[in-house]
Amino acid sequence: MEASFQITLAIAIAVIAGIGAQVIAEYLKVPSIVFLLLFGILLGSDGTGLLHPQLLGAGLEVIVALATAVILFEGGLNLEMRDLGKVSGSLRNLVTIGPLITLIGGGMAAHWLGEFPWAIAFLYAALVVVTGPTVVSPLLRHVKVDRQVATLLEGEGVLIDPVGAILAVVVLDTILNGEADPVLALSGLVLRLGIGGGIGAAGGWLLSLIFKHAHFISDELKNLVVLAGLWGLFALAQLIRSESGLMATVVAGVVLGSSSIPEERLLRRFKGQLTILGVSVLFILLAADLSIASIFALGWGSLFTVLVLMFVVRPINIAACTWNSGLNLQQKLFLCWVAPRGIVSASVASLFSILLTERGINGGDSIKALVFLTIIITVFCQGLSAGLVAKWLKIASTEATGAIIVGCNPLSLLIARLFKERGESVAIIDTDPLTRQQAEAENISFFLSSALDPEVLEEAGLSSIGTFIAMTGNGEVNFVLAQRAAEEFNPPRVLAVFPRTPLANNGNNTTKISQAFLPELAIKTWNDYLTNGRVKLGTTTLNEPGLEFQQAHLQALIRAGELMPLFVEREGRSQIAVSSDQWLEGDRIIYLLHDPRPILLKRLSGERQSSRLTLEKLAEVEEVPITLLTPP
Repeated sequence: MEASFQITLAIAIAVIAGIGAQVIAEYLKVPSIVFLLLFGILLGSDGTGLLHPQLLGAGLEVIVALATAVILFEGGLNLEMRDLGKVSGSLRNLVTIGPLITLIGGGMAAHWLGEFPWAIAFLYAALVVVTGPTVVSPLLRHVKVDRQVATLLEGEGVLIDPVGAILAVVVLDTILNGEADPVLALSGLVLRLGIGGGIGAAGGWLLSLIFKHAHFISDELKNLVVLAGLWGLFALAQLIRSESGLMATVVAGVVLGSSSIPEERLLRRFKGQLTILGVSVLFILLAADLSIASIFALGWGSLFTVLVLMFVVRPINIAACTWNSGLNLQQKLFLCWVAPRGIVSASVASLFSILLTERGINGGDSIKALVFLTIIITVFCQGLSAGLVAKWLKIASTEATGAIIVGCNPLSLLIARLFKERGESVAIIDTDPLTRQQAEAENISFFLSSALDPEVLEEAGLSSIGTFIAMTGNGEVNFVLAQRAAEEFNPPRVLAVFPRTPLANNGNNTTKISQAFLPELAIKTWNDYLTNGRVKLGTTTLNEPGLEFQQAHLQALIRAGELMPLFVEREGRSQIAVSSDQWLEGDRIIYLLHDPRPILLKRLSGERQSSRLTLEKLAEVEEVPITLLTPP
């Protein structure tokens, strides 16, 4: 009973610490693996000694195997085949030529600098071939970069994991069996990949059929059917040929994800939650089992080995694999910098350390220590600096400009015109053919289609555009369109015109959608104002002194329905105004002001009627009423 309680306590501590690390990382917007490593080491024998993973015995290997299967399946499920088509050549090179370059370069560095025997040096290099979606994907969620670069990094992380793990097994077999025949080694690699790929493809197709046609199964139970299915596929592949199960889970995820299954969103959410739990527990357990003394015992040569892997081998890898890719220098430099190692390297290294020790081969603990040193350095250096590097290279997607506007009406045409006047690309999507001429008269790209069609959004350029805004006359439709755009393309800014409390269901992407302009905005009313020439286009800058009075004056006009903010310009960047905006000193506001005077009265006063609004400073806004300046 005492032993079982110790195991229960170890699992409970691992789960609590792992989820706690995830929460802190989410709050601080840094890769979660940073805190998972810290917490694991602090809880392990070299820290507080509260967690002893060795108590799990063979159970640790089982947990590692099943959790890794879920992690890789979820990575395959989330791969966007449409996006992979754009980088297919580079991605193919990264998962074929790339591992070979890393194997040779890493092995030479570990032998000459780390002073490892050739066999152990190449085993280390095989273990660090992989990057890992469990590190790259959370990193890219916080560091928004160019979509091509993000797709390439995510695709590499998912697809190279099984390749690297199988490559490491082939190298280990060569060491344990004393056979160095390259033909046998290569055939073993190809056989494992083929068996795993075949089983995964068949299993993924079968799971998609269950999802599409087994209507008697509830959505919640379908998620569990998929979980049981992927573990079944993993076990079957492992039974037929050892270490082919990882490839089976990745391919099953890719096939299922590309099958357009119903309720796919629920499945992705369920598998995403399982992945977070699996990664959290595994990293805590593996880090707690790490000996800090073994890392320091490696010496300076091992540190130089990791630095060569980062600053020499990785750049050679990227240069060779993206030679004719069309990627620019900044994109390639970012790919060179971001290659953090993750859970697959850690878990396989831990298992190999045990196997080598059992066979009486020296180097098991040193291999594990060097792999963890690689994980620690790459995660801390690359993970924490990726955002700064992306900004420095100017490939952060938050720097992306231009807009895709859904709904063609006088207000959206004005917004599009203002984007074009700033030199940004803009396109309008609408299902009404009568609006095409209005857009073309303003020389604005127009797509006659539904914005629910991802191919149309792709053609319009949403993959590289900065802002998506849905502003049709139906608020609920706008909210749904914004949700789909966020799910399919995840642009930096997703906006929609919708009521204060939208009736659309609240999902994970709700937080990604900003409410454009004002909650009380009546598009029909302002479109009528624009059509009848009863508005002025104004600009004002908030400056001290009198900032509070300016803000109060603007808010009073907004509440009266007389003024609608369109854009807020801050620090040289201009974005569409959103309802949650907190205006600051120095902000420049571009707005529409309702002009209630009849057209005839305007003409009598000498004003010229023009259908094209010009930006001007308006006395009605610039002159703050004396009542606001008088203290109470």
